[in-house]
Order: sequence, then structure tokens, then C-alpha cells
Amino acid sequence: MSLFAHTGFQPLADQLRPQTLGDVLGQDHLTDHGKPIRVMYDTQNVKSFLLWGPPGCGKTTLAKVFSTLPGYHFEKISAIFSGVADLKKIFQRAKDSQTQGRQTLLFVDEIHRFNKSQQDSFLPFIEDGTIVVIGATTENPSFELNAALLSRMQVYTLNSLEECHLSELIEKVERVRGQKLPIDAKGKKMLCQFAHEDARALLNMAEFLFSYDAMISTQDLPKVLSQRAANYDKKGDGHYNLISALHKSMRGSDVNASLYWLARMQEGGEDPLYILRRCVRFASEDVGLADPQALPQSVAALQAFQLLGSPEGDLALHQCVAYLATAPKSNKVYMASKLARKAAQSTNTYSPPAAILNSPTRFMKEQGYGDGYIYDPDTPEGFSGQDYFPEKMQTQVFYTPKDIGFEREVTKRMAYWAHLKKRVKKNDR
Repeated sequence: MSLFAHTGFQPLADQLRPQTLGDVLGQDHLTDHGKPIRVMYDTQNVKSFLLWGPPGCGKTTLAKVFSTLPGYHFEKISAIFSGVADLKKIFQRAKDSQTQGRQTLLFVDEIHRFNKSQQDSFLPFIEDGTIVVIGATTENPSFELNAALLSRMQVYTLNSLEECHLSELIEKVERVRGQKLPIDAKGKKMLCQFAHEDARALLNMAEFLFSYDAMISTQDLPKVLSQRAANYDKKGDGHYNLISALHKSMRGSDVNASLYWLARMQEGGEDPLYILRRCVRFASEDVGLADPQALPQSVAALQAFQLLGSPEGDLALHQCVAYLATAPKSNKVYMASKLARKAAQSTNTYSPPAAILNSPTRFMKEQGYGDGYIYDPDTPEGFSGQDYFPEKMQTQVFYTPKDIGFEREVTKRMAYWAHLKKRVKKNDR
């Protein structure tokens, strides 16, 4: 069935679908005169492009507008319902149209749902001009589309619809239907909030409200509509965007924003154990030795949640996030580990100094293993000042603690040991 086909019953969202670029809401950066989508449409010189944006922002609507362009053979498919056989038929029809001097404009909804081989099948037909592809996706193209296909398509990012756009849409609904929604001004504002920036959702809810004869109070409206689930896909962009927001808010020591993004993830149904595992990682990566208690606090929160479950264990998660957000931050251990790994990769054939090797056999003792080793606890300061890097390798500095939190104490300790080491070297000379 066509993506744009009409049945006997036509939903309100379909009735009000814009027919021109000027009617599309909230995407002026693409549809205004001189903007890329408008230029392609006005010049009728369409190049393959991808529309990336959240649900209900106008991706399918824009494709519908392009279907009216003269001189093109228009095809449309959904990656949810189509497979290799469907693509082969479309490509064959496109070849037939090409022999008649018409290029095929192919709209692919949910294009990210095609697998790698299916995405690759588009390449030769885009290359030779048989088809021009308009793709639509709610997922980050850099994660979901092959690099080869992505390089052949211009990506246009659509904005989420703002409350002003949704309010304008409500006015259009009432004008087209010739009747008012059974809610007052506050109810309309609440309706926009319930829609979560999604025009399709708003129209579906409005259509439902038209079935009510009596006015609905703002107190009863939430019960009538049964609020839509939060806009959050645990396996998609919502997942990655919100965990990124939480991570960066904690890194920026904004405890209130951190708790907000945590709540957003919880409202979206995210697995609390996933968040807690990320907190454990954060404790080492972003807090580090600036607050050595961050790691045990995070592990304790993880264990507490595993013991109690939800909702009793949720407070341990909130406490963990608040602790990490307010802790002093240092990634110096994290950076030191990367530097050490890099050095290890380039010097992985170097042997440790013989003095610090164990010598459990006579042969190893004869080879000098352990010869000259000084047992640090036997020295007056508990510090021998020996060299522990390979003999072929110069001493290197990987870890430079910050002068904050507990790392301020670490800095003092390292300075003290450096002073002792200089004194040992001076005495050896």
C-alpha cells in the first residue's frame, strides 16, 4: 500500500498534511526561499538527501511535497515493510522510467532499518542517476547508515516543533474542522506539552478530543489523554543523547541538571543498572583520585540497587549521581593510563631492570636477577629511589595530578618522593 494512499477513513493528521513547502511548520532553515530544500524544489534539480529528525517533525510531509514535482517518476517504500525483492522491483521500474527520460525520485521511510547489504544496493543506482533517494530517519545517520551511502546524500536536520508551531496547528485544526476543541486556553497549552513536540501526536489527540461534546477541564485532561510515554528510545538517539547529557552535567558539577537528566532517563524506562555502570566508569574517568571515595560510593550504589531493586533502590542511584556531580573532578589518572598504554605499545620488547626481577633459581641469580635490589621498607624513609623503567627507556611522566581535592595531597607525596630520589642519586654519585 502507498505511504500516501487514502482509505475510506482519513485521519486528521493526513487531512491536514501540508501540500506546499510554505505550509510546513518549524523548518524555515530548510524551506524558506534560498534555503537548500526550497532551492532543490524550485529548480526541480533534486539530489539525494536525508531528512533526520524526531517523530512528527515533518519528514514524510516534505517527501509528500516533492512527490508533486513534474518530470520525476515518484516511488515510496518503508524499510519496515520492504525487503530485497521490493527493492529489485523498484530498481527495475526506475530503469524502465530512465529509458523514457524520467528519473525516479524514491522516498525511503525509516531508511536506517535497512541492513548493510540492503543499503549498499542503492549505491550503483544513485551513482548512475537511475534514482534520487529521499531518506527519512529518526536515528543518527552516522551510526545507522553505511558510510558509502551517507557520503552520497546530503543530510538535513529537522528541528523539533516548538509550542508556537503546535499552537498554530491547533488553530488550523479548528479552522478545518469548523469547530472548537472542547478545552480552554490552558487546556490547549497542556495539549501542546503532552504532544512532546510531535505534530502527529497532537493531531491524533485532537481527533480524539473532538469526540467529546462537553468541555473538558484542565484537571481532567491528563486522565482523558493518558499522557504519552516520554520521547525516549532506549536503543536509539534518545538513549545516547540523554546519557551524554547526564555524563556532561556531572562532569560540569551541575548537580541539579544531573538529577534532571537522570529523571528523564528513568521516566523513559532506562535500565537503572546501565546508568549505575556508567557512574562507576565516571568515578574513575572523571573524578579519579580527586576524590578516591567516588569509586567505592558508585560501587556501593550499584550493589544497593542490586539488593533492593526499584523503587527502594532508586534513591541509591540519585545519591550516587549527586555525589559524583558535586565531587572534585580530575581525569589525570585516565589521561595517564592512555599515555602509559601508548608508551607500552612502542616499547613492548624492553625488559624490566634486572634488579627488580625475582630470582627463584640459581641460574637466574647467576644472570643478575635481583642483584642490587633495595627493599624499600628497610630504608629510613621507606623509599629507595631506584629506577623501575627499562634500562633502554628514559624515565617518563604520565601522571600529573591536579591541585584540587585529594590529588592535592597526591601532588605533595609525589614531590616528596621526587626530592628523595634526587638526594639518593646525589649520594650515589
